[in-house]
Amino acid sequence: MSDRRRLVTRFHSDRYFEMKRIGIDVGGTNTDAVLINDGRVEHSVKAPTTANITDGMIRAIELLSKKSADIRNVDAVMVGTTHFINAVVQRKDLTRVGAIRIGAPATNALPPFCDWPKVLATLVRGGIWHLEGGHDYDGRRFMALDIAAARAAAKEIRATGISAVSVAAMFSPLDPCDEDTVAEILQEEVPGIRVTRSHQLGRIGLLERENAALLNASLADLADEVIGGFRHAIAQLGIAAPLFITQNDGTVAEAQRAAAFPVFSFASGATNSMRGAAYLSGINDAVVADVGGTTTDFGHLRQGFPREANSIVHVGGVRTFFRMPDLISIGIGGGTVIDPSSWAVGPQSVGYRLPEEGLVFGGKQITLTDIAVAAGLIELGDRARVGHLKSSVVDDVLARVKSQVEDNIDRIKTEAAGVTLIVVGGGGFLIPDKIDGAERIVRVKHGDCANAVGAAVAQVCGEVDQIFHGASRSEAMSEATKLAKRRAVAAGASSESLVVVDEEDIPIAYLPGNAMRVRVRIVGEIGVVKSA
Repeated sequence: MSDRRRLVTRFHSDRYFEMKRIGIDVGGTNTDAVLINDGRVEHSVKAPTTANITDGMIRAIELLSKKSADIRNVDAVMVGTTHFINAVVQRKDLTRVGAIRIGAPATNALPPFCDWPKVLATLVRGGIWHLEGGHDYDGRRFMALDIAAARAAAKEIRATGISAVSVAAMFSPLDPCDEDTVAEILQEEVPGIRVTRSHQLGRIGLLERENAALLNASLADLADEVIGGFRHAIAQLGIAAPLFITQNDGTVAEAQRAAAFPVFSFASGATNSMRGAAYLSGINDAVVADVGGTTTDFGHLRQGFPREANSIVHVGGVRTFFRMPDLISIGIGGGTVIDPSSWAVGPQSVGYRLPEEGLVFGGKQITLTDIAVAAGLIELGDRARVGHLKSSVVDDVLARVKSQVEDNIDRIKTEAAGVTLIVVGGGGFLIPDKIDGAERIVRVKHGDCANAVGAAVAQVCGEVDQIFHGASRSEAMSEATKLAKRRAVAAGASSESLVVVDEEDIPIAYLPGNAMRVRVRIVGEIGVVKSA
């Protein structure tokens, strides 16, 4: 089996540099905001993240407004948030979901939720319905869709009061017609129901694709609430610009579309930082270490975008396989807790409570920020409060941090040679200037707000990843490109700015009909520009 791939350097049209954008990233510790105008960062601010994340967002924009008189005169507001991934990990604010599986009787042995953590499955599972139908691995129909059973299932769902449903069919990325038909029946029988069709999210594997759809459906109510809160926040501040939400691949989607697919924002915080690192440094191929208040995320930039994971990704203990970056996260950050009995590092963190609980701020908890202040790496708070920490202890803790960083750089990079390491994030002072495995370490201006910068400069993406059969390579690539362009425009891209950034085709010898897997990724500028 062979494959052909073409990568194109990231693209920004001239019109992009005429735009004024606010970029916001809501992290576990801080909410960062930047104002970008004419292609440069004019102002950057940090505000503590609040329990109600919109309050922290409002505070950050208010801080920006004090630095720029015309903050309301912006073309777009771009927001990244960890709210959705946190809901899954913390098992809170999730909606009960109806699961419709199309593929009976062949797929009944492993029902929906079968591989979920028990606690999470109990929270989300609202009912399971198996229907006959679906297609085989070569795209041929496996069994006719049972329309009567689909309508009966819809009526049962209406009776239960379930408001969100996942629909997954065998090999639906090859032919999604059964999922589309069942979605139409559901919307006829249960007006206003939110339906997630698995072929819109995942790839060939049924369980992993269905899991992504189930997670997405379980976040339907939360997505409406959170994104509605973002809309309210910018309106309250008198900003009439459109709202965009950042995605896992370093791009953005218009808010309404993002609310329909919240799982695409799971890893947006780390990808925002990586895109910001590329933008601020001008380096498109490097390893990025984003050191926040709670974690350090390692990723690999390829042509200015995060390298995508090409294997199973576990989210909150659930196996998924959809558009996610290849990341490694460790419990190293400015708020990481140090155990005074063993001097072990993390992984617990005080998070946004650092200004109250850290020693240098008058608290009682030893954190990595306290260690850094004691070592003279940063001037923050009252250094006298950490004067009792022995230098040998401080050196030992920092050596443990360095060892973890080196180990994970080796894990994320794809070659034995030394790599360029771009360090960003408010906790970047924890990364030493000499690291085994990194031949060059780059620190950039505004790097502490790289996540917000990445949000502000993000483009809109349209992607296709599916199997074509019965078509020549050129026909398959052409059709995939057209479909990716339509998806990019639907997500809010300007049709005049679209460009292919990644294309790949892999012949599949075990499928008949000249079958091949085709992946095309297109980006474009947001469809909001100043008139000439």
